[in-house]
Amino acid sequence: MTNRLFGLTLAAAALLALPLLGGCQDVDTELKAPEYKTGLPAGEPRISAYKEAFPHQYASYQKNNETSVMTEYKGSVPFHKNDDVNPLPKGYKHAQPYLKNLWLGYPFMYEYNEARGHTYAVKDFVNIDRINRYGEKGGLPATCWNCKTPKMMEWIGKYGDAFWTKDVNTFRGKDAISEMDETIGCSNCHDPATMELRPYSEPLKDWLKRSGKDWDKLSRNEKRTLVCAQCHVEYYFTHKDNGPAGRPVFPWDKGFGPGDMYEYYKSHGPKQADGSSGPFTDWVHAASKVPMIKMQHPEYETFIDGTHGAAGVSCADCHMPYQRVDGKKVSSHWMTSPLKDPELRACRQCHADKTADYLRGRVLYTQEKTFRQLLKAQEESVRAHEAVRLANAVPAEQRAANYDSLMAEAREMVRKGQLYWDYVSAENSVGFHNPAKALDTLTSSITLSQDAINAALKATNYGIAPKLEGDIKKIVPPILKMSRKLQQDPEYLKTHPWFAYLKPLPKADQMWEGNKKIQ
Repeated sequence: MTNRLFGLTLAAAALLALPLLGGCQDVDTELKAPEYKTGLPAGEPRISAYKEAFPHQYASYQKNNETSVMTEYKGSVPFHKNDDVNPLPKGYKHAQPYLKNLWLGYPFMYEYNEARGHTYAVKDFVNIDRINRYGEKGGLPATCWNCKTPKMMEWIGKYGDAFWTKDVNTFRGKDAISEMDETIGCSNCHDPATMELRPYSEPLKDWLKRSGKDWDKLSRNEKRTLVCAQCHVEYYFTHKDNGPAGRPVFPWDKGFGPGDMYEYYKSHGPKQADGSSGPFTDWVHAASKVPMIKMQHPEYETFIDGTHGAAGVSCADCHMPYQRVDGKKVSSHWMTSPLKDPELRACRQCHADKTADYLRGRVLYTQEKTFRQLLKAQEESVRAHEAVRLANAVPAEQRAANYDSLMAEAREMVRKGQLYWDYVSAENSVGFHNPAKALDTLTSSITLSQDAINAALKATNYGIAPKLEGDIKKIVPPILKMSRKLQQDPEYLKTHPWFAYLKPLPKADQMWEGNKKIQ
């Protein structure tokens, strides 16, 4: 009798739990979406074209213009992420001072800012110092436009794969693109004619094909995540030896983790003498001379096997929650952090038994632990670069017998350690999308950087050891200011020991101001 009652109790509990388990999966998202015939052309890039038919969505989209609200670790206030000296946005205290050091010799060292809302994607892109402001050509491939505007559809249609290697400035100019009306918007995710979710991104289409996935057979909830994964991902530009030069590719063939991507990047670079594909490299670090990889923003890769991703929650569930407007259920198109809402309503759609204060506390706890570890990994990566830099200059008579093999190991560990750090640093949730993965990745980064240091020490018979002891900020000061203009000044390049490895840029007047040519 007892066993029978126990069994009935379990069965009842299971039935009661079903609605709770389904709570995080918005049942409505699996229902057939409304059918629309907008009359808009398939290549419509303008956000304003949708205003009349979708006023509620348009109104919420305009909230992406907000540039004043900070969360504890993020926000929409534009500022230099590395700057821990000059005034930061009110209340903000979480800068990463070594970013410019770690990207020395790469355009990211010039400027790296906290992103504003999607409405500013084009405006902030054409104003960033990573694009050359002092020459007719920007110095970057047109590929960089891929996640900035749906006009990509027009350009790819016109030029095909030849588009990717055109100079980025070819498509720049006040008459070429509307900064605010042709930025990331409706057409990046929706078919303008039917409003069905669709991929506009060439690299996502390529990955779906490589992985045998049919977009039309995916669930609506999967699509609600993948349209975000068109841009919120790690990607690289194809080397000419491996397909159309400059074409963006998602390096997911071996998996979504940092180790998987690192294995992927061991090939896909230039062809070797034996015909095989060598390591892919974004740039060579100016001080250490280590071939490096710049991670982008792997939100999708981090989220997909985290607690929420594994449970079937979509990006839109948290960042574009449903709202009731005039009696209608409407998805918010203010694509922002749930933490900006004092009531955390997006979170409490599933966690209805928890208070906003409790949930916010859990998020901040995770972010604090992640950020603290992130800074440790960052500093250890700088120390590893410095170890290799010093070891490169050691005279032959002070080198170990197996110097070359030890230095090859040191360079490999520097490259891998920084990739692991950047996997978390470039990801925009400060660990929250997948706390276990973030902390494990940063621990691995620290270990790899330490392995690099140990290999460099052995390669020099520990001759460089005294120069690596102590506070890293005194050994290698953070580079807080660097720009294309400053690199034109030979005197400024004398202010930091690592600047000696940079060549002064030719003197030049500014040619571009945002989307306008000024000379």
